[in-house]
Amino acid sequence: MIADRFRPIIGSRAVAAQPYPFDRAVTQAEPIQVMPALVGFYFSFRVVFVLIAARLFLQEPRMGAAVSLVCNFVLLLGTVFESFGAAVQNKENLLRLRPFRWVLLFLGFSGCSLFWSVTASPASAVVYWCAMAADLGMVVLLLRTNPVLDVGRALMKGYVWGASAVAFSAWMIPPQSDLRLGDQELLGPNQIGYVCAFAIFLAQFLIRRKQYFWILPSVFLGITLLRTISKTTILAFVAGQAFILLRDRSLSLKWKLTMIGAAACILAFFWSLIDAYYTVYTNAGNQAETLTGRLGIWAYFLQESVENLWIGHGFHSVWKVVPLFGEDFEARHAHNELIQQFYAYGVAGIVMLIGLYGSLWRQIRALAPSSLKAFAGGLLLFILVRGLADTEPFDLSLPLWAITLLSAILMSNSLPKDEDPDEFRPETAGAPRLRRAAL
Repeated sequence: MIADRFRPIIGSRAVAAQPYPFDRAVTQAEPIQVMPALVGFYFSFRVVFVLIAARLFLQEPRMGAAVSLVCNFVLLLGTVFESFGAAVQNKENLLRLRPFRWVLLFLGFSGCSLFWSVTASPASAVVYWCAMAADLGMVVLLLRTNPVLDVGRALMKGYVWGASAVAFSAWMIPPQSDLRLGDQELLGPNQIGYVCAFAIFLAQFLIRRKQYFWILPSVFLGITLLRTISKTTILAFVAGQAFILLRDRSLSLKWKLTMIGAAACILAFFWSLIDAYYTVYTNAGNQAETLTGRLGIWAYFLQESVENLWIGHGFHSVWKVVPLFGEDFEARHAHNELIQQFYAYGVAGIVMLIGLYGSLWRQIRALAPSSLKAFAGGLLLFILVRGLADTEPFDLSLPLWAITLLSAILMSNSLPKDEDPDEFRPETAGAPRLRRAAL
């Protein structure tokens, strides 16, 4: 009934002869994938573990970090247990994917860097690296023993639910002194904003498969993203969404105008708050968080990076190592993805970063025109723009597990039709081209 109501709005200008599985409506009940959903929920929700431990249970922040790590390894054991005796074995070989080979190289090099890492706690560095490897291991095991699209959809649903829980938690705590959502010590607005923005992209994947329920959490996450006033994330999100609106021809003009109008209404509703934040930002904000402060942070990290030009300072070499910026700002990373990788892994880090995103971009570019191509391109653009002024302390802005999952989904759409009878495959010249580019 809901699908019939929205059908005149979405999908009226499809350009492919047959739709990708990304675009195809779900006509039968999907198999329940519990473990991928739990993994996806954990990937987004874990940012609030420290906040919950400190503010709700009155424990030390490190207790929340410890609980998060325990959950990580428990989920890994769960995926290992589930993979034993699995009836489904995918025909796609992940090692044939260029992005996945770059992922393995990055993981291996970052692990080797533990031998020369300039870190405040070598034991913590080892544990956090193992957690990053566990993230990737869970997704790889799920992809090897379950249909790719089933894993992708279930994991995305779990991630959106986890992000919604993060957003709800952010609304429950008092705002910061600069009026933004978040906790000044334990959960920054940029963390909340990134989780919400990334979850909206994943929800769009589900919505484009005619699962319109996910519009509701997307609106909630969008409002929360704007309420964080995370400038870099919002700018990157707008860039990614603009790319999708311009390149996705299957979206009707009416649907595009509806999306733009909804965004404009939300912006108008919060305009007085944004104006008040601008006053605080320009007069009483933390200098290290302004553009001038970011320039100082970048200059410091670049200067330090030159001292270890080729292999960098190693994994987890920022926290409690670099000095304070300003009076009390302690950086967890370089606030620029390229500089962060240069500082952590030297020239090798720059090569790996270009190789990772470059190989994924080539795989996206090789797709025939479709909603999937527009979605993947918009997501990658979001990551690249965000990386100009923000990044992650350990993993990449587009995590290794997400690169692997997205690359596998793109690869699953390049298989010949007779290799996967459960999904529609494009009968276009772009499909063989993608298959050659992905291998």
